[in-house]
Amino acid sequence: MPIQDLRLEELTSWVSATLGGAPAAIEVASADASFRRYFRAHLSSGDSLIVMDAPPEKEDITAFLAVASLLDSAEVHVPKIHAENVVRGFILLEDLGSTPYLDLLRQDHAVDPLYRAALDTLLVMQTRARQGALALPVYDAAVLQREMALFPEWFCARHLGYELTDEEQDMLRRSFDFLVSAALAQPCSFVHRDYHSRNLMVLGQPGGEVREPGVLDFQDALWGPVTYDLVSLLKDCYICWPRARVEAWVRDYRQRLLHSDFAEGAGQSDAEFLRWFDLLGMQRHIKVLGIFARLWWRDGKPGYLDDLPLTLAYLRQSAHGCPQLKEFGDWLERIVAPQLDAARARALATPPAGMTA
Repeated sequence: MPIQDLRLEELTSWVSATLGGAPAAIEVASADASFRRYFRAHLSSGDSLIVMDAPPEKEDITAFLAVASLLDSAEVHVPKIHAENVVRGFILLEDLGSTPYLDLLRQDHAVDPLYRAALDTLLVMQTRARQGALALPVYDAAVLQREMALFPEWFCARHLGYELTDEEQDMLRRSFDFLVSAALAQPCSFVHRDYHSRNLMVLGQPGGEVREPGVLDFQDALWGPVTYDLVSLLKDCYICWPRARVEAWVRDYRQRLLHSDFAEGAGQSDAEFLRWFDLLGMQRHIKVLGIFARLWWRDGKPGYLDDLPLTLAYLRQSAHGCPQLKEFGDWLERIVAPQLDAARARALATPPAGMTA
């Protein structure tokens, strides 16, 4: 019997023991970009709960539990925890439904209300959860650099099949150092680290009044730069908006900060705040290009290959707007962008071991 089936049997037994009786059914709810899996347990009452399966040799659920407690105390709508088993890596959670923001953002009438609610919740995280976030690990230079190192390893070398010259490695090193310095110059608060349309759930009845989002996938939270989650939300790797609309949302959020008890997070001007936003977006998108490539070549998850073009487009756009990164931007246009389509075709034609095309 495959290991994953043995794991599911163990999970099912734990859920039955925890609930005092077997659920009516347990079905796959989703999987994410980690080793975690999620199941939906249907109860005889008609209600349902979500069960997280986080293999302890791969995932540590203590961070999830700690951040869930922090955000719940700040009145952010995260899943209520009904039971947990840290040793076995199981958590029984409130079911926030199956409608992520991304499903509704194609409907133009829903866009502004959804983003207004998401920005409201972001402000709550950055103000009410700010004091508690001081206990989180710091988004320091080492973490920022380690994330960007995924780009030359997994995106350039593994996905594009491109060997960097010594001069190109030096150029990347200078560019990454500049982006790290820019990130560390920002005021800090709670950073969710993956605050985007697939991790925000639409709550309430379809077509009803837009409520605060249900917030998922927060276990990697850190104490870090103020614009990071704003970038994750408004330069989302799964959906794109016109630049003018993004800038309007950024300016609106800065005004919210100015009138909050975290006014120092707003910077000295709209221009400074927008520059923070764009430069930190470059750091994030460099990292994400590496992660998306790794999800295919190491983990055999093909869906993220389709998200590489938009992620690279964000990076190219911001690089052109920054004189200090002109060399990097020119290199992206001359070397990287022209190879992307061929790399995707090659990836699908020669899948990782154990996968089929």
